[in-house]
Amino acid sequence: MTVETNQHPITDRTRQLPPHDSNRRHNVWWIVAGVVLLLALVLGFVFWRHEDDSKKKAPAGPPTVAITTATVTKGNIGVYLDSIGTVTPVFTDSITAEVMGLVTAVHFKEGQLVKKGDPLVEIDSRPYRANLLQAQGALERDQNVLAQAQMDLERYRAAWARNAIQKQLLDDQEKIVLQDQGTVKNDEGTVQYDQVEVDFCHITAPITGRVGLRLVDPGNVVQAAGTVTLAVITQEDPITIVFTIPEDNLGAVTARLRKKATLTVDAYDRTAQTKIATGKLITVDNQIDTTTGTVKGRATFPNKNDALFPNQFVNTRLLVNTLAGVTLVTAAAVQQNGQQSFVYVIQNNVAHMRSVKTGVTDAGITQVEGINPGDIVATSSFDKLQDNIAVNIANSSKPGTTPPASGTPAAAGTPGSSAP
Repeated sequence: MTVETNQHPITDRTRQLPPHDSNRRHNVWWIVAGVVLLLALVLGFVFWRHEDDSKKKAPAGPPTVAITTATVTKGNIGVYLDSIGTVTPVFTDSITAEVMGLVTAVHFKEGQLVKKGDPLVEIDSRPYRANLLQAQGALERDQNVLAQAQMDLERYRAAWARNAIQKQLLDDQEKIVLQDQGTVKNDEGTVQYDQVEVDFCHITAPITGRVGLRLVDPGNVVQAAGTVTLAVITQEDPITIVFTIPEDNLGAVTARLRKKATLTVDAYDRTAQTKIATGKLITVDNQIDTTTGTVKGRATFPNKNDALFPNQFVNTRLLVNTLAGVTLVTAAAVQQNGQQSFVYVIQNNVAHMRSVKTGVTDAGITQVEGINPGDIVATSSFDKLQDNIAVNIANSSKPGTTPPASGTPAAAGTPGSSAP
């Protein structure tokens, strides 16, 4: 019996563990479970915060771009050629003395508007009137000598008819008459010449125009052969402007002139902002300047208000042609990508890029092909616009709005138009 009891001592001890060891294992499991639960709560909180932040940072939808727009229209646009011109009077006369003498009177005032035939300057004519009187006396004498010779010729003819004289006497008398006739003609020429010199002493205005500054005073002695200018007269109404036309556009201009078309020319000041006058092209020069590749044109202008001044530099705009019924859009809507032109057409608040072909540009309006009248195009925010991007229209022109009328030049003297 003693032997059996001692055979299983370990098994008996295992089955009968102390109470405090069992409680320790139970507490460890609870601690591990609490730590796991705490970690799960922390990870869940972190994940929830990350999701919440992601939702806040995520865009609510596709971005929109605020733009302004304009409406494409249909209308007319002018084809202009811009150039720089010089105001040139139709006539400019520099008055000089044809005879030598003492200036006795000056009848004009500086800047006065004179008419053709108005007296300007008087030169002492007494020496020339004396010469005229001598010439008239010589003419009168020789005319009487001729009359006497003609009477003798008639007597000789009558005597010859009766065979009372020799034929030689008749022939001699006929030649004497011819000599006296030549003397009379010479005297008549002398009289006319002296009369012209007398007339030259009374200088009158050869044209209607404005006289310049006085260049001679009474008491001065003037010389003949134009050594001293007495006055300068310029015709200012009408007046002309001479400007240049590029040889590349010469064909279009001359073709219009051959059809007897009236080509208007607008004259603007140096800034090309203020229109001074409107005239018409009357002719072009007959030669091209090989150094500049241009040909000169002359246009005439009414100048009732003296707005155009001789030798004034102006900006000119020649209307070569008018394109009717073309598609027009504000130049601000047209963008460039190298040689390619395009616009953004707005449909249902979405921008769509459209390639266009540009033509004439005038006063901020451009002729285009590739879009239709009535289309809405963007005119701003091009740094943000892309194809098929949503837009927010801040303001737009009303459909059917007519573009500004052509004829206003571009700012700062820059050519505001171009031929197609």
